[in-house]
Parts: sequence; structure tokens; C-alpha cells
Amino acid sequence: MSRVPRLGRPVSYAAAVAVLSLTASGCVTVHGEREVVRTATRPEAARALKDFLTAYNKADKAYDPALNASRVTGPLGAINQAGLKARHVQNPDGNSRYVPLKLTDVTYSIPKKAGWPRWFVVDAEANRKPHGYRWLIAFTRADADSLWEATYLNLVQPDRLPELKKDADGHVEPVAVGGSGLAVAPRRLGGEYTAFLKSGGDAFEPGPHTTQWKAARDRNKRRLGLAVQYIDEPRDAGAFAPLGLRTKDGGALVFFATHHYEKQTASKGLNVTVDADVKALMKGEAKQSVMLERVSNQVALDPEGSGKVKILSRMQGLVGAKGE
Repeated sequence: MSRVPRLGRPVSYAAAVAVLSLTASGCVTVHGEREVVRTATRPEAARALKDFLTAYNKADKAYDPALNASRVTGPLGAINQAGLKARHVQNPDGNSRYVPLKLTDVTYSIPKKAGWPRWFVVDAEANRKPHGYRWLIAFTRADADSLWEATYLNLVQPDRLPELKKDADGHVEPVAVGGSGLAVAPRRLGGEYTAFLKSGGDAFEPGPHTTQWKAARDRNKRRLGLAVQYIDEPRDAGAFAPLGLRTKDGGALVFFATHHYEKQTASKGLNVTVDADVKALMKGEAKQSVMLERVSNQVALDPEGSGKVKILSRMQGLVGAKGE
């Protein structure tokens, strides 16, 4: 008897994890605000982090996305809210064994820029596995009437983090999305990355989030009894806009988001099953196929001048599914 393919099970990609987030889309002038100022004071940034952690822990314990919906946005918001929704379907009473997330050894990277949106980055150690990683969280604020929201999140090994360029006051330097002088302008990274996943190329250094991930996906297309198709799209507008910080060597640390669809179709005559997380988010019935929708965010080292971009880490999450 033919083995039943399990649709919706995440492909075993080599290395999961990591992102950060930073700069806004250039110098945006809103309400006549043209002066270049620090985007937040340190006490303001600390309060934003505290408010986020309070909401995050309440939502994660109850598996209730409404409890932190006002404190997350962008790729982190999409991944977090869908994950909470899926877990709530499976565990409507929440997580009675929940251990609150705590961040220690916190540092703040606060840039100077004109207008809105504004943003800053937190670099901290967390009481979660895997140990030995730094949690990098970018907070953005759309305008003076908006709350600070966590927009990008990922985990990076300390020895992989570059030294950021700072001014005399200790403020970091943002990089505009147009990013002239870099190997790839930040606004083009999402498009370059999705093109690489489809056709390959030499824009990126080999590694778990480039050549190895592409190879795993290519192998996955040829699974016995299962046809797999991929569609990849950049996400580079609004809360999903890329962010970048100038590194001391003249390059940039850039954070960008992408959107991925994976359609899995079982051979005729085979039954279809889906994992619990997929089923919790699925619309329709997976009789023959399922379309998985994921959001992914990456953090990359974009060198000055020319050269290959290095993806330091990647974090992705299931945000939707459709059965057919």
C-alpha cells in the first residue's frame, strides 16, 4: 500500500532562525517635521519594550492574539498573530505551563532621522532555547498618535553580529531603502532573494538560508506521491518595509520580509492529511491538495560597493492555509 503523504508538514530546511529590524523608508516628512532627531529616548525605548513584553506574555499564555495585537505589526505581527490563532484552536484554555519571556542584558540601538515612521532596535538575551543567541527586535512607530510596535524579530549568534557605525552621541546611522553604494539596495533585497530561490544566481553567499534552503526546496519538488510548487514574493511596503543600519565598515545590516506560497498536491488515489497547526488555519477541505502561506523575515549583511550579500538568519511562520 502506498504511503500516505502528510501535506502541510514543514520541510526540513537546514537552520531556522534569525532576524532583526531596522531603518525606515528614507527620510519621510510628515506634518512638516524635517528636523533630524533621535527616534526615541532610552527611557521611552525601555518602556516600549516593557509594554511589549507584558502584552506578549499575556497573549502567549492565553493563546489569544487580541491581547497583543496592538503591540506587533509587520512580519512579526503576521507570524505571531497566526501562531496564536492556531494554538488557540488546539488549546482554547491557553497554556497552563507557560513560562513568561524575560529579556536581560538589553542594549538599544537608536538612530537619528527626520519624520515618520520612527524606529529603534533592541538587542537582548532571552530565557528561551536555543541558548547563546541574541534576540533582536525592531520597534516602529508610524506617527505621533501610534503605539510602538515590535515589527521584526530574530535570533542571531553574537559572533555574527557586525559592529554598527555610531556618532559621537552613540546614535546609530540609518540606511535609506534606496541605499546607494551597497551591493544591493535594501528595497531590492526581497526581490533579489525571491528570484534567487527560483533560479539561483550569485547575489548571495552560500549558506543555510540561500543555497541550502534552495536545494532543500528543489529536492522537495520531487517527492514520491507528492507534487510541490512554490511561489515567492517580496514584501517591501508599509510595516513590511526593509530597514537598515550602517555598519562600521561602510556596509549595512538590512532586515527585509518575503511572502511564500507552497502548494502540495497528492497523487491521484492517495489520501490527504494535514498537521494540526495547518488544519487550525485552513480554509476549505484538503481533499487532494493544500496551499500553505508563510511570511519570512531575514537579516542580511549588505557589503559596501560590490560583493555578495550574507543572510545571517531567517525566521518564518505559517500564516494561512487553503485546502482543495
